[in-house]
Amino acid sequence: MKGKKLLFLFVLLSLSSVAQEKLTLEQIWGGVFRAEQMQELNAMRNTNEYTVLKGNSIDLYDFATLTKKSTLFSTNKSSEISTIDSYSFDSKEQKLLIATNSEPIYRHSFVADFYVYDLAAKSSVKVSDNKIQEPLFSPDGQKVAYVYQNNIYVFDLNAKTQTQVTHDGKYNEIINGVADWVYEEEFSFVRAFEWNKTGDKIAFLRFDETQVPEFSMDMYNEGLYPTQYVFKYPKAGENNSEVTLHIYDVNTRSTVHFDFVGDADDYYIPRIKWTNDATKLSVQTLNRHQNELKLYSVDAKTANYTIVLKEQDKAYVDIHDNLTFLDDNSFIWTSEKDGYNHIYHYDQKGKLINQITKGNWEVTNYYGYDAKTKTIFYQSVENGSINRDVYSIGINGKNKTRLSKKEGTNSATFSPNFQYFINSYSSTTEPPYYTLVEVKTGKEVKKIIENTQLKDRLKRFDLPQKEFFELTTEKGHKLNAWMIKPKNFDSTKKYPVLMHQYSGPGSQQVDNAWNSSDDYFHYMLTQEGYIIVTVDGRGTGFKGAEFKKCTYKELGKYEVEDQIDAAKVIGNYPYVDKSRIGIWGWSYGGFMSTNCILKGNDVFSFAIAVAPVTNWRLYDTIYTERFLQTPQENPSGYDENSPLFFADKLKGNYMIIHGSADDNVHVQNTMHMVEALIQKNKQFEWAIYPDKNHGIYGGKTRLQLYTKMKNFILAKL
Repeated sequence: MKGKKLLFLFVLLSLSSVAQEKLTLEQIWGGVFRAEQMQELNAMRNTNEYTVLKGNSIDLYDFATLTKKSTLFSTNKSSEISTIDSYSFDSKEQKLLIATNSEPIYRHSFVADFYVYDLAAKSSVKVSDNKIQEPLFSPDGQKVAYVYQNNIYVFDLNAKTQTQVTHDGKYNEIINGVADWVYEEEFSFVRAFEWNKTGDKIAFLRFDETQVPEFSMDMYNEGLYPTQYVFKYPKAGENNSEVTLHIYDVNTRSTVHFDFVGDADDYYIPRIKWTNDATKLSVQTLNRHQNELKLYSVDAKTANYTIVLKEQDKAYVDIHDNLTFLDDNSFIWTSEKDGYNHIYHYDQKGKLINQITKGNWEVTNYYGYDAKTKTIFYQSVENGSINRDVYSIGINGKNKTRLSKKEGTNSATFSPNFQYFINSYSSTTEPPYYTLVEVKTGKEVKKIIENTQLKDRLKRFDLPQKEFFELTTEKGHKLNAWMIKPKNFDSTKKYPVLMHQYSGPGSQQVDNAWNSSDDYFHYMLTQEGYIIVTVDGRGTGFKGAEFKKCTYKELGKYEVEDQIDAAKVIGNYPYVDKSRIGIWGWSYGGFMSTNCILKGNDVFSFAIAVAPVTNWRLYDTIYTERFLQTPQENPSGYDENSPLFFADKLKGNYMIIHGSADDNVHVQNTMHMVEALIQKNKQFEWAIYPDKNHGIYGGKTRLQLYTKMKNFILAKL
């Protein structure tokens, strides 16, 4: 009997060791835990179908049955197109515009070879012999407008002829039809031209960069001598591009220039969009302080324009893509003007018809409007700020229905007739789960992807779960937080704590969604005996405008204060070793972690900063001035929250990391921080990744980077 007990104990120990298999960085960055997803999922507009990019095929599916109907295009049947990087349809969905051989420029922009594939004829034609940007079908599908070397062209698919629309485009001077660096990064768009409804006019933006200062980066490559990449980058307080609106007439080949004389000399045009009236263009302008937005209606026939809507805010107005024109040219709009982001309905002259959603919660996505049932579909945080749910509501604000059922993060892709939607769901315990849902009943019709293999694969690691909670600081601020404890957690022991955050305005790290690569990194650290904590402090999003905008003109003050105060609360937990509390972050998070180890040197003994801003004077105009105004107007807001001026306070273990070719947060930030620490005779660790941008990736780069961070954590925290 004793032998049987020993054997049983041996089996249990063996099973336990299997269940608690250790994570490795090679697994994390080798794709072992990558979830299956529906890539390039696009709902059709004219039929109740959707398409998915699977490898090098574009497949068509029926929304009601989820059955595959056909393969619209496959590279196996093309001698010209070897890969599909992205694709789009013409308005009649009879032609495909396919990108291949893409080459990135910045975060969103790229050049590529583009082909038009005719679905009926099963033939393709190359749009240009050159690699081009942002091609767009005309409404009738007979032409494609695009940008090449900062000029706009129109390709006639029938005549096979090219027409050059603009002629003054020149690198680092004039850009037509695509955004400059700062617009792309901070207003999140690249294509800066649009066809009108009848295809006889093209509205476009022209960027005059001649007065914008240049920034240069050395590129080390593999050559004998480095090369230098020079581009226009307006740092806070410096000159922006002069941006102007133009409308090109396709038939007369003439262009009209518009100047909004009611605006200040220095203003932004963050959005243009044609209405359902082919002669009416909507244009949004934003003053340099970004606290006054105007929505104009521009008449392309008469060149007259009127202000339809004006939004003002004591801090700033956020730009969005939710402007939707209905058949009568009334429009849907979202705004924070009542303190939370909600949906509004205005008539075509800008008179408020109705505030559709109301409450102390935020609308996080607007999906569309069903004219037949007069119903709007949206996503919100009504079920708690860390969750996302899908809802329907009448345009009159009545009959609101929650369409998603599971608590976590839900998002939707609706069928063209709004009869069904594909719900993408995940939570901190459930990997991405795709289902077909019937809109009318909210019932799950069919499962599409469940990621059961990933769930089974993770069982042998027996990972702990995130524990969500609300942390209250000594000052009384209530902050969303999560904690991951080691699986074998013992409340009688003392554990080191590593905090991770981003903390930028409107951001969110504490959300009920599936794992990122950083989450697996954190789970791996719990297997080494660390507790991991993330706290969303003041300035983060989805808890109302007041909570988000309280950091206005003081970036890095209240956010740092909250991380320090949160660490003090956590340090008093009986199972925490308060002498071993560290913090790390990337980008804004690196700015934060650097400030925390300096200003909170009695609380934090350790910090890692990856690609950090160290002085907002070094960052771009649009982002920085939105929250701080200019350095000339608000010097203390810049300097009193810059870690450069507090280098003498470093006491703990600090590592700073940057890519040398970071076009976003320039390596100049790290060089300034390094010099400040050197001159204060402070010891620290640092690493520069040659020719790597803000993401610091490529080949084995991420593996090497996270190995470096892991080793530093194990040795110093």
